Amino acid sequence: MPRFASDFLRSRSGSLAPILILSMIPLLTAVGFSVDYTSAVQTRSNMQAALDAGILAITTMDTSSTLPQRQVTLQNAFVANGGEGTATLKSFVVSANGTATAQATASFAMPTVFMKIARIDNVPVAVASAVTKTPALVQTTFKVTGVSGYWNKKMTLYGTQFGASVAKPLMTIDYTYGNTKDPKGYGTTIVNTITNSGGQDVTTMVQKQVCTVGKNPPNGVTLKTDASGTKYYCVDTMYPSNGTGAVIDVSQMNGLYLQMDVPSGNPKKLMSNDPATSNRLYNGVSANSLTETATGQIVDIFSIVPCGIPSYQAWEDGGNPVPAPVSNADFFYTVNGKCDFNQRPSNTVLTQ
Repeated sequence: MPRFASDFLRSRSGSLAPILILSMIPLLTAVGFSVDYTSAVQTRSNMQAALDAGILAITTMDTSSTLPQRQVTLQNAFVANGGEGTATLKSFVVSANGTATAQATASFAMPTVFMKIARIDNVPVAVASAVTKTPALVQTTFKVTGVSGYWNKKMTLYGTQFGASVAKPLMTIDYTYGNTKDPKGYGTTIVNTITNSGGQDVTTMVQKQVCTVGKNPPNGVTLKTDASGTKYYCVDTMYPSNGTGAVIDVSQMNGLYLQMDVPSGNPKKLMSNDPATSNRLYNGVSANSLTETATGQIVDIFSIVPCGIPSYQAWEDGGNPVPAPVSNADFFYTVNGKCDFNQRPSNTVLTQ
């Protein structure tokens, strides 16, 4: 058989061999073109994923970043994620309410292998991405409205900065029982902010509330009656005098949680990000309708502080079993949230 095939190809009396060879050229070309096409499709897929990663990366940059700085970050992230060619930032706009939108493209002249037969040396591959990022919490203001009980306790707001792994305290609220000996118990609460200066934590008092049992409050102070029928009143002193409470910058924070330490309680430590103890935290947008956190749930402080309106939170410090009505809580405060463009990635959505 091999000898027959060899004789067939050398034969000069027929024309089948040249015809066969010529007929194979289009077939080989088509197969080659399909290989280049498949390569282009895969390249485009890789570029799209890389550009998506790049445009998401630039939405977490500092708010003061310029367009050229974002362009550099976009290109670096594009290449680091396997993109080929050049990524171009077309626009990055932050509106007055803090909503950010961005558009980017990428292009690459992919070299061909088989298409060179048809004098096609490269194939242009192009992709595009767009994102929208909604405003997020950048500032919170905590103000104590009332704390009671026989047990001393301390609430701390912790925040984890972008790129950090350890949370640091941003605010403390300390309550000391005043030995009033009434059924509910009242005392002194001090609110402090904690900032970092030169590597050192600086504590600043912003509010002091003293609650006293009695029937003769100072002028301008409201006399109250608790569930036990006790008459009492609370005097607030703000620092400065026109202050609104503990103003906390959370724009650089990737995570926030609250912790209540109650040395005489059981449990002694309550945490909003601990599913075993978060059910002692209440929250809502009405002072008269606070919802208790469901058992087993982790609370994201970013998600329970709305933008631009007051919200209300309370803690049951451990003196009563939960679930329980919010009237059993001993630690009440308001939180005002301000939202704007933020570095948190979770608010960014791909739109193209």
